[in-house]
Amino acid sequence: MPDRAALLTCAQMAEADRLTIASGISGAALMEHAGAAVAAEITARWKPCPVAVLCGPGGNGGDGFVIARLLHEAGWDVKLALLGPLSALRSDCAHHAALWPGPVDPFNGQVLDGAELIIDALFGAGLSRRLDDAVRHVLAAVGRRPVVAVDVPSGVSGDTGQDFGAIPATHTVTFFRKKPGHLLLPGRALCGEIVVADIGVKAKVLGAIAPMSHENTPELWRSAWPRSSIAGNKFGKGHALLWGGYPMTGAGRMSAHAAARAGAGLVTLAVPERAWTVAACGPPSIIVAPVTAEADFQRLLSDRRMNALLIGPGAGIDPNVKARALAMLATGRPTVLDADIFSLFADAPGELFAAISGPCVMTPHEGEFARLFHTTGSKLDRARAAAHQSNAVIVLKGADTVIAAPDGRAAINANAPPTLATAGAGDVLAGFITGLLAQSMPAFEAACAAVWLHGDCAASFGPGLIASDLPDLLPAVLAKLQLQWQAEHQS
Repeated sequence: MPDRAALLTCAQMAEADRLTIASGISGAALMEHAGAAVAAEITARWKPCPVAVLCGPGGNGGDGFVIARLLHEAGWDVKLALLGPLSALRSDCAHHAALWPGPVDPFNGQVLDGAELIIDALFGAGLSRRLDDAVRHVLAAVGRRPVVAVDVPSGVSGDTGQDFGAIPATHTVTFFRKKPGHLLLPGRALCGEIVVADIGVKAKVLGAIAPMSHENTPELWRSAWPRSSIAGNKFGKGHALLWGGYPMTGAGRMSAHAAARAGAGLVTLAVPERAWTVAACGPPSIIVAPVTAEADFQRLLSDRRMNALLIGPGAGIDPNVKARALAMLATGRPTVLDADIFSLFADAPGELFAAISGPCVMTPHEGEFARLFHTTGSKLDRARAAAHQSNAVIVLKGADTVIAAPDGRAAINANAPPTLATAGAGDVLAGFITGLLAQSMPAFEAACAAVWLHGDCAASFGPGLIASDLPDLLPAVLAKLQLQWQAEHQS
C-alpha cells in the first residue's frame, strides 16, 4: 500500500512519535518542528497582523507556544492565552512555554480583542468529549475571522471526524500523515484546507505501524490498473453482464454505458422483453438481450466469457430479481450488488452473505446499508465491520464514501463534489466498478478507482451535472490521469 496516502489513528500517530523519539529525536525537537511548520504556513499565507494563539494544556498547547514565539520573533503582534495554569504543563510543553518571552493571558474572550488571525492550539485529535462551556464560549467569539487549527480543529475527533463543539478552521496543519477524522464528515468540513507538514518523522515507521486505512487517491490503485496490450482484443478486456429491469429502464442503461466507458470490451444489458425497445435505444455499443423466460437469463450466465456481473440498478422489488442475484453470486464471478438488492434481502441478509462465493462489491448509501447491517462506530468502523461480516467489498456511499475490504483494508474518498448528489449517480458508479472488474481489476482496487474517477468526473463538469453526463466525462479524466502517470514515470 502507498505510504503517502496512509491514514493514522491517534494511537498510531502516537506510536510514530514514540518510534521517532526512540530513534534519537527528542520530543521537544518534534514539538519545535511542528510549531515551526505551522508558523511557516501562516507567514506564507498572511502578512503580519495581530494574532491570538489559544493554547491548551497538552501537546497542542506546546505547539502553540512554539508558533507564538516564532511569529513574535518575526515581528508579528502576538497574544497568547493558556487554558489552565502554567504550573500544570509537563515536560516538552513546559519547556516551550518557558521559551515564550511574552505574557500568558487568562483564557477568556479578551485575548481575541483586536486579533485578525486566530491560532487554535487547544486540543489535539485525541479529544473524545464535548468541549467545556467556557471553551465553546471563547471559540464562539471568534466569529468570521480566519482560524489556523493545529492538527485538527479543537473538538474534532481525529479517529472518527465526530464534532464535539469545534468551529470551522480556514486551514488545518497536521503532521506526518492525515487521520481519518480529516476526511470523514463532519470533521472534513470543519478543517478547511488541510496541509500535511513534515516534522522529521520518517516514513519507515509505517512498516512497524502497518496502517490499514488510506485516503483514496490514484496512488492507492495505480499498480492494479488494467494494462492494454497492442495484441489484445475486446474479449481480453472482459464482457460485463448487467440486469436492466423494468420499468426503471434508465438506471440499467446508465450502468451499462458506464461499464463500457470504464473499459469493458463488451457489455450486455439483459432486460425483460417488454423493456427491450426502450433499452435498445441506448448507445449502439451496448448489446441488449431480451429475457422472455428464466432459461434465457440462465443461458447468458452460462457463458463464462461474461466475467463481471451487476444487478440492482432499476431491477425492481421482485422475487425473480432476488433469484437472479443469487444465481449471479453462485457463479463465483466478480459481482456488483446495488440499489434494489438491499431491499430484497433486508429480511434475510444472512442468505445474501452466505451466497457470496467470489469477489463481490456492494454499493449501499446509508439508508440501504442500514437494511442489511447493524454495525456501530464511525463510518469507517461500520463499513469495515460490514465487509468482514459479508465477505464483500463495501462501498458505503456519501460525500465521504468509505471503501472497505473483508481483509481490513479501507479507503476514504474525499474528491466528490456536492453536484454528485443527483439521481442516477450511484447507477453510474456501479457501472464503473463493473467495467473495471471485467478487466480483471481486483475488487477492492476496482471499487476505489471507480469511486475516485466518479468524483473527478463530477468535479470536471461543475454545476448542472446530471448522472447521464458522467460516463462521457470519463475519457477526459482517464486521459489526464494517464498523462500524469507518464510524467511521473519519466521523472
